[in-house]
Amino acid sequence: LAMTITRESLYAVPAEITDAGNFVWEVSQILDINADELYDRIAKHPDRQFIWVRRRLTDDQAKRIRNLNLPDRTWGFRREYLRQYPQGHIAAHALGMRDIDNVGHGGLEESLDGLIRGTAGTRVMTRDARGKVVQVEAALSETPQHGRTVISTIDVLTQIHSERLLAELMERWQPLGACVIVMDPHSGEVLAIASAPTFDPNHPESVPDDAWRNLAVSAVFEPGSTFKPFIVAWAMQQEKLQADEQISCFHGAYRMGKRILHDHHPYAKLSVEDVLVKSSNIGMARIAERIGLGQLHRATAAFGFGHRTGIELPGEVDGLVRPKADWDNYSLGSIPMGQELAVTPLQLITAHAALANGGRLVRPHLLLDSNSEQVAPTPLSSIDTVNASPGIESKIVRPEIADWIVRHPMKGVVERGTGKNARIDGMSIFGKTGTAQKPDPETGGYSNTKHVCSFICGAPAENPELLVLVMVDEPTADGLHYGGTVAAPTAARLLQFALNRLPHLSGRMTVRPEHDLPVRVR
Repeated sequence: LAMTITRESLYAVPAEITDAGNFVWEVSQILDINADELYDRIAKHPDRQFIWVRRRLTDDQAKRIRNLNLPDRTWGFRREYLRQYPQGHIAAHALGMRDIDNVGHGGLEESLDGLIRGTAGTRVMTRDARGKVVQVEAALSETPQHGRTVISTIDVLTQIHSERLLAELMERWQPLGACVIVMDPHSGEVLAIASAPTFDPNHPESVPDDAWRNLAVSAVFEPGSTFKPFIVAWAMQQEKLQADEQISCFHGAYRMGKRILHDHHPYAKLSVEDVLVKSSNIGMARIAERIGLGQLHRATAAFGFGHRTGIELPGEVDGLVRPKADWDNYSLGSIPMGQELAVTPLQLITAHAALANGGRLVRPHLLLDSNSEQVAPTPLSSIDTVNASPGIESKIVRPEIADWIVRHPMKGVVERGTGKNARIDGMSIFGKTGTAQKPDPETGGYSNTKHVCSFICGAPAENPELLVLVMVDEPTADGLHYGGTVAAPTAARLLQFALNRLPHLSGRMTVRPEHDLPVRVR
């Protein structure tokens, strides 16, 4: 995915050039550069001993320059490093890129630059009056330190398949953007992370402005119904709700103060399981009334919302959770249905990982190994960083509660609820759909035509091994714009592929230091 080669960079010595016109003509024909601009640079600095002409030439260009009949003292080559990305746009947002001076920007290239780059050395020498070295002061010199080998959690084939499916989704639904994440819920390892529109880090000069943004860590949206399992789990954890209860849903209309809540379909009563399977807003509001605003706010913080996860990616945002003092009785109905707060896709899949792994909130990470010292999965509560949520217990809910949420209501969502488009024969899948209306700045309310569609799923329900999240921002093509129709089919296809990859995931992609090449490590 990322490798470093050396290339020749051409410089000129204006002080030695006597025929600038001929020099510029010969060089510009080979390098396809603006001859007038190069001539002006040479003419304006006639006493200089060095100016760059073109950095990092191709092998053919360097060969043709050498074959020119240019005076030796007027030009020369310096060897420089060039970072290349043989797979083009694959994993571009996870990797980031390096500029012409080998400075990392975005992704792992930026966040792990201190590990990969290494440090320069110095050599102290004594010269005579003519500049000849007569002694090397070894005691005062410093040896350069090579960069460290970094192994990522990314599985290359899963990443490639993720991007292919994401491209198909973008073509079919024509959204503003979309992203996918594949995660191991037990370790927090991110096996694939992709955002669209994307870019080719080999050609940064042609990247559209909207392609730089990594939606997986920077998109902020109301989670909608994907938020509901957390509130049910928390209510059960606080012993305010039992799994075998029946919740009255008042035939589809329920008054909360001045507000009347509605369900898509009228229900008299629903089991706790069916409150999630049918995605009943009234059922969720009634559960929230039992725990109150204080516990509702605690549940939101406990699952990591409102704070960055701490993944090794620049550009991650906190999401948006207002202080508890700003919540009111209206919030008691809105928060449980995933409104009045905003999350990132990475926060959402990380919170669902806590349900899939038996109740532990773990930190998602892309760094698997550095110099063969494995980085163990870290409970989010033990990370001493401003990125982590303060005061969180690593155990969010009891294992039996998390298991019940996954094996029953979330499995039911796929088998007989809003996630039926994610069903795969012979596979026990659990999931939750989310369809959130986007705010309408003109009316001050919610738009009836602009949605964020999401779907989170995993398998097998009896012992989850993988999670997949697909988020689609504002699909515009014809069709029903729901999480179950827009996002679920892509998520299911990706989940099936990733599960088939599990027996082969003993190896990981390796990013070597700048002076070395990537290899596969097993």
